[in-house]
Amino acid sequence: MASVMSIEEAYRPHDGEPFMSDRQLAYFKQKLLDWKDDILRESRGTVVNLQAETENHPDLVDRASSESDRALELRTRDRQRKLISKIDDALRRIEDGSYGYCEDTGEPISLGRLEARPTATLSVEAQERHERRERVHRDD
Repeated sequence: MASVMSIEEAYRPHDGEPFMSDRQLAYFKQKLLDWKDDILRESRGTVVNLQAETENHPDLVDRASSESDRALELRTRDRQRKLISKIDDALRRIEDGSYGYCEDTGEPISLGRLEARPTATLSVEAQERHERRERVHRDD
């Protein structure tokens, strides 16, 4: 039998309410905490798999494949470690009241952008300017 969602679980922030109201902040905080929990749960599984995968492969192809898989898994975990740091930064911004506002302009970041990327620190426009500057400096 399908469970019935509560009103709070079905809540999605929308433009018709005050920006970064208590309800919106609680929504994004829970979204960030859930995301962090998922990453940590996956990481624990990876550690178990890497420990179990310590067997010696007499076949060079098997060994190379296993080492390639291990390297990929470790790179993925490193990216996720950096993501956890960004999630923690976003949670701190929720606590200090700066969450949802562009670091460059101080303007609100669109709810759609925050929904898609809850760790965003720049509005779409500021992010595009930042990326253009990076391209110009990279091409120098």
